[in-house]
Amino acid sequence: MPRVIELADERIADLAEACEAIEAAGFDPGDEDSLHHAALWLRRLGNNRSFLGDLLIEQLAQRHRDDLGGSAYSPQVVVLSQPYRDFYLRANIWPSPDEHMVRASGTSAFAIGLPHDHNFNFLTLGYFGPGYWSDYYLYDYEEVVGWTGEPVPSLRFVERSRLEQGKLMLYRAHLDVHTQLPADALSVSLNVMHSHGAQGWLDQYRFDTESGTVAGLLGPPPSEAFLRVAVGLGGAEALDLAERFAQHHPSDRMRLAAWDALSTQQSDQAARDALWARAETSGSRLVETEARMRRAELAG
Repeated sequence: MPRVIELADERIADLAEACEAIEAAGFDPGDEDSLHHAALWLRRLGNNRSFLGDLLIEQLAQRHRDDLGGSAYSPQVVVLSQPYRDFYLRANIWPSPDEHMVRASGTSAFAIGLPHDHNFNFLTLGYFGPGYWSDYYLYDYEEVVGWTGEPVPSLRFVERSRLEQGKLMLYRAHLDVHTQLPADALSVSLNVMHSHGAQGWLDQYRFDTESGTVAGLLGPPPSEAFLRVAVGLGGAEALDLAERFAQHHPSDRMRLAAWDALSTQQSDQAARDALWARAETSGSRLVETEARMRRAELAG
């Protein structure tokens, strides 16, 4: 499960102070001093019981004309800071099953009941309300290729617990898996999100915890969508690029996306089968396994 960080501090910081302090030292979750420094300032920000409500009221009054340097707002996530060189701050709003938005939209919009890992590290602090529950698991990222239905022998249940107000944890990339469950009442958490240039190329998985298998990939990067659109438009250059990506791109995930895009341009079932037969010998274990499953679907 995520690493619980026991860190007591009674001092109070505002949002600008916390951002400036973390920016001055940077945020490297792999370095204990850096991790402790960021956690300390998140704790101090969490001690400020009025900043988030004041910020939301101010933004509503200004109709988001002053948007914190490009912050994004959604029903669940409030981005609190501009992206710094290796982090940004956000708040997450976790509704209970009794909230109108959950009754209207269902729980899937809030990633409730979706076992998954993360391809980034982040600190989280229970800020308001009783907090959401999670079933926590651990697994070994290095053993996973990523094909749908792949067994994950290392996936094991650890515990069910709640992110209560004041609880501070580090979610560790490619290690912690959780199935998030609804909060008992409306709750809010604060996050320090680690970011780096390679993050978009690192896979994030959905899991089937009942069977102990990979259920699929999460969060395709924008480059995959761009490639699919370009190939769908049918230009010769786009098709050539997809062929080169399918054979040689360093990301297995992008290679699979290229084969998928190319398959949409095949004229009939036989042509699609021939394309996936080529994909089976492309040199990627992920692509090879997914290609076999595509051919089985065509044959069925």
